[in-house]
Amino acid sequence: MDWLINLFTTQDSVAHIVLLYAVVISIGVLLGKIKIGGVSLGVTFVLFAGILAGHIGFTAPTSILNFVQDFGLILFVFCIGLQVGPGFFESFRKGGVTLNLLATTAIMLNIAVMFACYFLFFDTSNVINLPMMVGTLYGAVTNTPGLGAANEALESVFPNGAPQIASGYACAYPLGVVGIIGATIAVRYLCGVNLEEEEQKLQEADAENPHEKPHQMRLRVTNKFICDRTLMQISEFLNRDIVCTRVLHEGHISIPNRDTVFNMNDEVLVVCAEADAEAIQAFIGPRIDEPWEYEDQQQPMVSKRIVVTNPKMNGKTLGKMHFSSVYGVNVTRITRQGIELFASRNHHFHVGDRIMVVGPEDNVNRVAELMGNSVRRLDSPNIATIFIGIIVGILFGSLPIAIPGMPVPLKLGLAGGPLIIAILIGRFGYRMKLVTYTTTSANMMLREIGLVLFLASVGVKAGAGFWETVIAGDGLKYVYTGFLITIIPILIVGVVARLRYKFDYFTIMGMLAGTYTDPPALAYANASCSREAPAVGYSTVYPLSMFLRIFTAQLIVLFCCGA
Repeated sequence: MDWLINLFTTQDSVAHIVLLYAVVISIGVLLGKIKIGGVSLGVTFVLFAGILAGHIGFTAPTSILNFVQDFGLILFVFCIGLQVGPGFFESFRKGGVTLNLLATTAIMLNIAVMFACYFLFFDTSNVINLPMMVGTLYGAVTNTPGLGAANEALESVFPNGAPQIASGYACAYPLGVVGIIGATIAVRYLCGVNLEEEEQKLQEADAENPHEKPHQMRLRVTNKFICDRTLMQISEFLNRDIVCTRVLHEGHISIPNRDTVFNMNDEVLVVCAEADAEAIQAFIGPRIDEPWEYEDQQQPMVSKRIVVTNPKMNGKTLGKMHFSSVYGVNVTRITRQGIELFASRNHHFHVGDRIMVVGPEDNVNRVAELMGNSVRRLDSPNIATIFIGIIVGILFGSLPIAIPGMPVPLKLGLAGGPLIIAILIGRFGYRMKLVTYTTTSANMMLREIGLVLFLASVGVKAGAGFWETVIAGDGLKYVYTGFLITIIPILIVGVVARLRYKFDYFTIMGMLAGTYTDPPALAYANASCSREAPAVGYSTVYPLSMFLRIFTAQLIVLFCCGA
């Protein structure tokens, strides 16, 4: 049995280190699936499993723990950057500006409440208390990347050993998850919101902004220029959205596709936007007033998930595609990097987007052909882009920025540098010939692996002193101050968003969930509403909120903890 004992006790062996991470991660993930009142702590339970392992002495060399922690953090934040990058800049347009300002206000309030609690409840002469409150802050707002950024910044401020702020994070996190949902419910009662009335108002608002009306007409081809040319060539020359649903050629009816050739005196059944009808008629030929009486069997309605793989669609907006009026279909869902986005008219398509299209089968197939829908193009992993981005991100994060009054130069570090570069690559990478698309499953896998490696490392390192810091120390203070950090900003910003800016309650719910980057809160919001408003609020503020959580973590540590 000596071999088994050695496996668990010989800390410098590869087998022991791999076993440590495998045990901590597997136990943490399994425990994270347990739900209490419909709410679970999810993968964050890996942190608690790591703390327990570290407490009982099941650990690894500090150098190994530090390496795995930093590598996991880089992988995690870089994949987040790729995920939010395509929608980061679009989130500031129109109504998104106000929502992002509200989210930024909430983030600043979280920090302000944290400092207030620090000065009210803690001994400010103890240099450890402020870093611990930073850990409590990020547990209260359930933001693990922020914890990683703060942890990394502390290494430069405390070169001889940084405080294990994961203890404060662990104390505040459970009530943070519950507090976000509870405070959101409290906003509803404070503002006297009636959920049924909110749903009705959303329905009425959608009805007041219908898509452009479709226009169908039967034309005879008399323009010699378009004879012997394909439908795709004619459409490109017109530079207008047009769908030809039937062609009558020498007594035979066919359903045209992009390669169908037009001939003189063919009769075509065309659907287009009402505003384009006159120009299209003048180009193709005269209108035939008699209705189309040839066989035109009713097609069944189908729904199909289509993948955008046509590079020509990159950057085009949903509203300008006229899917409803021209193609006779509706786009009901858009999924990007695992995030459900509202199918608004201002949505910009990116390669890799998955859209749910509903309509007659032929029309849906035409849209699939237009958008590409070649999944094989997306299956190949773009590993080179990821590691090129990581190289640039590390270099960028290591640039020292000297600021007067700061004891050490400001650096974006291993969290901020890769995050910013990933956002830029996700949005503008195609201009540098970088294939930035990563399948949702691949992105989630890399991101989750990075997260669990980071959490396990932080937990194991914090476990040795967890009892003295929390149980015998200020653990209870971290719990209730964390709860205050969670709920006070939500109550203030939620009420202001409702009473001052008149946002509907469901959009506010999504906005608050996105501000706290909290999936359980979004799930609760989606369960409360049959429409897409929560997803709109969440996806609008999530990119900026994630960036600010990570960036402000480093600023707090470098400006305050290093003073």
